[in-house]
Amino acid sequence: SYSTVSQEPVNVVRNRNGKIIMTLEKPDLQPVYEMGWKAPERFKVKAADGVTDLYGVMWKPIDFDSTRRYPVISYVYPGPQMEAVDINFTVTGNHNASLAQVGFIVVNFGHRGGSPLRDKAYRTYGYGNLREYPLADDKYGIEQLAKRHSYIDLERVFGHSGGGFMSASAICTYPDFYKVAVASSGNHDSNIYNLPWGETYHGVTQTVKGKDTVFTCKVPTVAEIAHRLRGHLLLITGDEDNNVHPGQTFRLAGALMDAGKNFDMYVLPGQ
Repeated sequence: SYSTVSQEPVNVVRNRNGKIIMTLEKPDLQPVYEMGWKAPERFKVKAADGVTDLYGVMWKPIDFDSTRRYPVISYVYPGPQMEAVDINFTVTGNHNASLAQVGFIVVNFGHRGGSPLRDKAYRTYGYGNLREYPLADDKYGIEQLAKRHSYIDLERVFGHSGGGFMSASAICTYPDFYKVAVASSGNHDSNIYNLPWGETYHGVTQTVKGKDTVFTCKVPTVAEIAHRLRGHLLLITGDEDNNVHPGQTFRLAGALMDAGKNFDMYVLPGQ
């Protein structure tokens, strides 16, 4: 079974030598196309280092007009254990297709330090810091797309993330570039996140002091840059998250209030 984001699934039966014996039934997607659905477009940009190729997908509104100017939503997830970039055929595109229908150009592309499906240098690039390099790649990638396509409006750029910490980091790190961010269940403070995961990707410094060995793992938190917020930030968390503890979002909210910043926040009971 194989597909791409723009090629419908194909299912075949092969013998043990790889020869196709038969092609199985294909999906009937005619009703989807009759509704106006269009496949997303694949693209390639350079990382902020100007050398590394990054691959991504772009969704447009069904009524797309190339003479218009559209704001951009960048769906961000920096890994490092995976990338959230679609590679298989889906109608929804991980909800990105729906976001596009509201009137946006939606982009999603990988960042250095992401997919282990690429080489070791790509995957391990962000060892010790999972924030700065993907933010730089995302900003530079969007800027390249805006130069190629006149319908992308860089005066109206938005960040959206299911992972959360990167979108909150983006709007605080580049407050002149990102205007709106949605941060859902973000691990904004890795010092209170999953220790084996954090130690694996952020690194641990071992210091011997006399007879004692001290281990430290200092990872910059989003709260430390919360004072830089100027745009519109929405924080979302459940109150029973057994992966990213709600305290992650509460700590960031506290830092924002201490800095006198306005933001929106939803806490979802029982979620």
